[in-house]
Amino acid sequence: MSTRHSVLALAFVCVAVFSLSAQEWSRFRGPNGSGIAPDAKIPSAPKANDLNWTVQLPGMGHSSPVIWEDRIYLMSAKPDTGLRYVMCLDTKDGRTIWQREFAAGASHLHSKSSYASCTPAVDEMHVYVAWADDEETRLMALTHDGVISWSVNFGPWVSQHGFGTSPMLCGDKVIISLMQLGDERKLKDRPAGNSRLVALDRKTGEKVWETKRDSDVAAYSVPCLYKGKDGKEILICNSSAHGIAAHDPETGKQLWAEQVFNMRSVSSPVIAGDLILGSSGSGGGGNTVSAVDPNGGQPKMVWRMARQASYVPTPVTYDDKVFVWYDKGIVSCLDAKTGKVLGQKRVGGNYYGSPIRVGDRLFCISEEGNLMVVSADPELNVLGETSLGEGSESTPSVANGVMYLRTYSNLISLGGK
Repeated sequence: MSTRHSVLALAFVCVAVFSLSAQEWSRFRGPNGSGIAPDAKIPSAPKANDLNWTVQLPGMGHSSPVIWEDRIYLMSAKPDTGLRYVMCLDTKDGRTIWQREFAAGASHLHSKSSYASCTPAVDEMHVYVAWADDEETRLMALTHDGVISWSVNFGPWVSQHGFGTSPMLCGDKVIISLMQLGDERKLKDRPAGNSRLVALDRKTGEKVWETKRDSDVAAYSVPCLYKGKDGKEILICNSSAHGIAAHDPETGKQLWAEQVFNMRSVSSPVIAGDLILGSSGSGGGGNTVSAVDPNGGQPKMVWRMARQASYVPTPVTYDDKVFVWYDKGIVSCLDAKTGKVLGQKRVGGNYYGSPIRVGDRLFCISEEGNLMVVSADPELNVLGETSLGEGSESTPSVANGVMYLRTYSNLISLGGK
């Protein structure tokens, strides 16, 4: 058995999501969706000779890359036909190791979305990819050599803005949140969406559990895990219908829900010490970032940020601080326990990807295609602003000290030298 198929095979339990080594970036925003990578030799204001390579991808998309050992996995799509690409590239030189094409129907999308907006998940056995159109919602597992291991169709996808959630791994399960439009008044002749939270056996694709969810608005959050003061792990899911909710990862049963949202939930939950963070909002404003403490019996909201709060970008933490990257280019540093604003800086640009933290620096790509680097402290000093030559709505990824940046139709390798 190769190293690729044996590493972590005996130790792949939920806690492994928290402790994956810096060698892997296996889901949206890396380990447990935290967006945190160890410090690395990645320049804050890179020049041309700092780039390891740049490769053009087929089609376009917003899917962020995931990395397992020496391979990169990501999705792309043809914007006119909806043809989906699943790709595997070599980390050393960006060459394509394999590429699979899957026909899928064109469907209505938000102007800021794409047919490849979902980030894969990857483990020692498979890369897991998802997409949807008006007729089907597909979750597929491919081997590291590009062979289809299993594929599941969850039926039609119903939303105003298209499909955009991503799978995540928990122990021997792959989990996906399918929160769809359920308000029939907005659907005309279409039936309401079948919203649910689903866990499949990662080896076989067989359903382990399914939890039905009421929803009037689609949500795109990717779940994460939280370990409480009692030592138990719970699965955290954000949605407009339920706010911040906890589920038993073994059965899918809802344990509690704290309704702290009054608008759409797009960003993903983040753990900040003992607290769980989530945001909601709209393209027209009204955004909030809320912090919930699930300990002590009854979960409760501890603080809420309502000015320059993020809607699409997911926050990131550093020790006892939280960094909120507002969609319209204002970065805030907050005290994680109280929500007090410690510092704020306008950096400019528009943002649909999320920031990540590498050591003591924040990295985020603007829609205009500028890589912005800001110090992860209350001063929020702008350390670099570099044009990548093309727009982006993706989130950076880091593995083995190298950063991977996805623009609409290119992938760039940076740092590690």
